Amino acid sequence: MQPPGPQQPPLYAPTNGDFTFVSSADAEDLSGSITTPDVKLNLGGEFIKESTATTFLRQRGYGWLLEVEDDDPEDNKPLLEELDIDLKDIYYKIRCVLMPMPSLGFNRQVVRDNPDFWGPLAVVLFFSMISLYGQFKVVSWIITIWIFGSLTIFLLARVLGGEVAYGQVLGVIGYSLLPLIVIAPVLLVVGSFEVVSTLIKLFGVFWAAYSAASLLVGEEFKTKKPLLIYPIFLLYIYFLSLYTGV
Repeated sequence: MQPPGPQQPPLYAPTNGDFTFVSSADAEDLSGSITTPDVKLNLGGEFIKESTATTFLRQRGYGWLLEVEDDDPEDNKPLLEELDIDLKDIYYKIRCVLMPMPSLGFNRQVVRDNPDFWGPLAVVLFFSMISLYGQFKVVSWIITIWIFGSLTIFLLARVLGGEVAYGQVLGVIGYSLLPLIVIAPVLLVVGSFEVVSTLIKLFGVFWAAYSAASLLVGEEFKTKKPLLIYPIFLLYIYFLSLYTGV
């Protein structure tokens, strides 16, 4: 009986308790790759694949960091609409003031019944600009007279029994400065002719006062109309004096 020969080592055997050596033939069966799991969200019937970082944040309770607020349609309004500026409405009111004759067919009551702020303000500022003549303080004076003069007309109209709001008076008085703006370039041409210049000034004041009074002085005043027409006429004389520097 021959003594046993040296035993062949096994193809693989653990050298310690932690590692196991595998032959190349067996390693082919164990080859593979480690991939991260795909997480999909169902949003309205559509599946969206999330990244590992997104999944990690959601699992840790920080998913709120990934939330995106939807755009509010009201935040995307045009600037004119945001400021409540209707250029067509302003243009129509300008025509109503410059052409106050009823035979022309304009619905002039819209100037009073649908008041706005930006149109009269633009007219007053434009009148202030052409009234400068090197004296910048006249701008603040014109705006002040517009605000407080309209307040005086409003209080007087309410005392006389008229149903009119301050915003309506402010809009009508402001828009009715347009005739004075129209005669301004004419005065520059005929300024050396005193008689002609005076007639044009009177025409412009009467034009502006008539345009404003026809909108503000309604039938509710009856026999008290002159009590409101007269201060309106004086107000536009003062506006013209600020323009001419008298």
